[in-house]
Amino acid sequence: MTIETVAVTGGNGQVGRAVLAELRGCGYRTVNLSRGSRRESLADEYRRTNLLDAGEVYGSLASSDADGVVHLGMVPRPDTGPGHVTFESNVMSTYHVLEASQNLDIDSVAVASSMSALGAGFDPDPVRLDYLPVDESHPVDPRDPYALGKHVLERTAEGIARRNAGPASVSAVRFPIAMDDEQLRDALVDADRSLDAIRDAPFFHSARNTLFAYVHLDDLADLFRRCIEAEFGGYEAFWAAAAETTVDLPTTELVAELYPAVETRGDLSGHESLVDTSKARRILGWKPTHSWRER
Repeated sequence: MTIETVAVTGGNGQVGRAVLAELRGCGYRTVNLSRGSRRESLADEYRRTNLLDAGEVYGSLASSDADGVVHLGMVPRPDTGPGHVTFESNVMSTYHVLEASQNLDIDSVAVASSMSALGAGFDPDPVRLDYLPVDESHPVDPRDPYALGKHVLERTAEGIARRNAGPASVSAVRFPIAMDDEQLRDALVDADRSLDAIRDAPFFHSARNTLFAYVHLDDLADLFRRCIEAEFGGYEAFWAAAAETTVDLPTTELVAELYPAVETRGDLSGHESLVDTSKARRILGWKPTHSWRER
């Protein structure tokens, strides 16, 4: 399988621009498929595309002559509109991209899932955990429209990958909040990251539910590229996260304080992340390289 051109849906967004930059830096021709006017200058080509219109998706992918697709063009959070709109956008756009990829013989597709697939992030109730750190085998418990949509799009990707004529390789990437250097400095480096300070912040519930995880945009873009280049067959889901938490407190103390009833597995020494990304390392050779503590 030779990949020369990669179509990126939602290339206007923050993650999309990072993926376009990563692909361009590695020598790929790129095409941005987005609904609105162009807001980046990285892609070799731009095609305005309504991802909820199957015909437009098919036409744009066919015209782009893509060999691979990174699908990022979804509603990024559930509090910007009605729940049914969020669910429909994230599920149906994924279906259209995967169905068109199959019919156009595009062999490699990577789709953006979310940490919310776990049941974390935007749900008002505490996340339900069986063990820490979480990995791809951990049960998922989606409840809100955004989380449900991410779970359904994962199952959609898995099902289409099982088709005899489906794409050869389909990946779903689950990731927490993604930040560039400036956001990292503002949110972490220059902020009080003691647990006492975080407890008093309005985002505490969300941070606890997402296991105080984050990922640098460059590391996330690198993982999406590796998914497109992957040689495994069928469907795989991958967790993406930095190797550390966003809290000054050592991880063993953090778990004892906030997740005392949850079983722990493996080494949680230092500020070890509560998200296990070893599958991405094992299959794709990926590991996070950015750390807010080293800035």
